[in-house]
Amino acid sequence: MRILLVYCHPVAESYCAALREAAIRTLKITGHEVDLLDLYDEKFDPVMQSEEELHYNATTLDTHPLPAQAERVRQAEGLLFVYPTWWYGPPAMLKGWLDRVLTPNVAYQLSPGDRPIRPLLTQIRFIGVITTCGATRTWSNLMGHPGRRMLLRGVRALCARRCKSLYLAHYSMDQSTAETRAAFQRRVEKYLAKI
Repeated sequence: MRILLVYCHPVAESYCAALREAAIRTLKITGHEVDLLDLYDEKFDPVMQSEEELHYNATTLDTHPLPAQAERVRQAEGLLFVYPTWWYGPPAMLKGWLDRVLTPNVAYQLSPGDRPIRPLLTQIRFIGVITTCGATRTWSNLMGHPGRRMLLRGVRALCARRCKSLYLAHYSMDQSTAETRAAFQRRVEKYLAKI
């Protein structure tokens, strides 16, 4: 499977970077092709300008503001997001990527009237999230996991009907130890090896 790994963390030596590398290594060992999209490394601009917004619903591949990014999504058979959870959701840069890349006529097609949108990412059979959370699992549950819901409900709804999903979070990251981080990394490797 060709997996687009969307990575978002500003610090090169972060624990998220270690999780990214573990994910890439595991996916490649198990025979998957990995396309790494490092938003900070690529200096992705998450800001949608007014002209882009004015023509948003009419966006096509020919008029897409980021055609190379859109094409990478269209070539993917799986999406894996690796990021830190900040304020219960993904970093602003990742949210901006979703806004600017998963546009109408690339990720979905608007329907006339009040009919539901039509998914266009039906080639994507797997979507996963690997994240770290400063909050505890209980507090994250209380807050409703907005990032998880955005990606594994919202984006997943645009994918194949029986798209498999995975959510792995290292909670209480601010109190983590080398042992808890190593255990979580082993858990990531275990689950990714099953894809």
